[in-house]
Amino acid sequence: MITSIAASFIAAQAAQLQQAVAAKMLQMNAGASADTAKLLDAAQQNFSSLANVAKGVGTNIDITA
Repeated sequence: MITSIAASFIAAQAAQLQQAVAAKMLQMNAGASADTAKLLDAAQQNFSSLANVAKGVGTNIDITA
C-alpha cells in the first residue's frame, strides 16, 4: 500500500515536470515563430525597396580590401 502511494506520488511529480517542460517549449516555439515572422517582414521590406533600383546597379561592386 505504501509503495503504491509513493509510486503514484513520484508519477505525479514526473507528470508535473513534463507539463512544465512542455509549456516552456511552447513558449519558446511561439517566440521563435514571432521572430521568424519579423525577419521575413523585414526581408520583404528590403526587397521591396530594391525593386525600384535601375537595372545593373550593384553588379560591379569591388569588395576587395
